[in-house]
Amino acid sequence: MDISQLTHVIAALNGTSVVFLAAGFVYIRRGDRRRHRACMLSALAVSAAFLVVYLIYKYNAGFARFGGEGLIRPVYFTILAVHVLGAIVLTPLVPVTVYRALKGRFDRHRRLARWTWPLWVGVGVTGVVVYVMAVHLYPYAHG
Repeated sequence: MDISQLTHVIAALNGTSVVFLAAGFVYIRRGDRRRHRACMLSALAVSAAFLVVYLIYKYNAGFARFGGEGLIRPVYFTILAVHVLGAIVLTPLVPVTVYRALKGRFDRHRRLARWTWPLWVGVGVTGVVVYVMAVHLYPYAHG
């Protein structure tokens, strides 16, 4: 398989995690803790798979180049910067938030999840936006 094909897998995993996160939110609002837990653990598993595939891709392919020109460049790089900074902040928040839930510390879990959940969704969505922009709308033309 061409390593560049992993970009599609990465985006699919990002999008899937957002779907699980949204469903988990709906379930907890309905008071369905069992389905909420299943969705959130699924989001965690998909995000872990994302991280593995992402690291494999970056190790083998390096950083992608953006082919857009003009005004779209600062738009793209702003979205990318927000995505990367969000991912950096999110990385320690997810395991702590999950740990608190698994230990039954729901009051502390809820307080942190109010920050973790929207950031996680935002990182997932901006990841898909970056992918669409860099791979499909404005691919880098070599040469």
